[in-house]
Amino acid sequence: MTTWHAEQSRPGGAPARRAGPAARVPQPALDYYLVEPDGPGAGSAAPEGLVVEEFVLGEDCAAVRLDSAAWTPADGHWWDCAAFSRSIRVDADLRRRVVGVPRHEAAAAYRRLGGGELPGEEALRGHFQDGQPLSTAAPLRLSPRPAGVGQRDSRVYRVLFAADLRPDGLANLGGAWRMASTAAAADPGARIIGVAARRIGTDSFTWHLRRIGAGGPWCLDLNADLAGGADPLGPLLRELTTALRMQGLIPVTIERFS
Repeated sequence: MTTWHAEQSRPGGAPARRAGPAARVPQPALDYYLVEPDGPGAGSAAPEGLVVEEFVLGEDCAAVRLDSAAWTPADGHWWDCAAFSRSIRVDADLRRRVVGVPRHEAAAAYRRLGGGELPGEEALRGHFQDGQPLSTAAPLRLSPRPAGVGQRDSRVYRVLFAADLRPDGLANLGGAWRMASTAAAADPGARIIGVAARRIGTDSFTWHLRRIGAGGPWCLDLNADLAGGADPLGPLLRELTTALRMQGLIPVTIERFS
């Protein structure tokens, strides 16, 4: 994986840096990707390596940093890959080779490639070194959405994605989320493609699957009406982001709008 080697630095894996508000947020499960080879016959070849990522969330559940590490059988060790993670999100050709997988599939590939047992998630976090800071700003409150009766707070989040949904992605998401279709994805003028909702305790959540512009990137807009506090927000954002990642999208950031 020659394009990876230039990204490497300090392969020993210093402990992950945790500072400020992000240190008080429980860490979610990591995101796993296989990097497929390029060129003729690549579809039937073994993956070139693995990438492991984690969005670190601040106190308001917006993403403040993207940490990442990678492993290839040629190198035989884990290395920080912040620059490679950035490239995945801006280089469409590279992105087509990156496939989101659940941890057990990543572990199986790691064994097949000669790595042995995939390290636990805390050990993998130890290979995160220079994470990519994500721009953050105070939530916009130009036209705040009033909290409903019995609600203490109302928030809006956007999870922005690169890449495109897999052909059967909408059907899979529709079944898993009981999502109501609001427009045909094939319609170039369609923006909001589907909407779903859930109640967790006394908190109510509604999310819209949206396309930004004709042929543009996808995003998930989550409206949260909170009565019991923000505790469910982080796990729900993680769950919804993972569901879309499993359908071929690559998360770019998680922003709080209001």
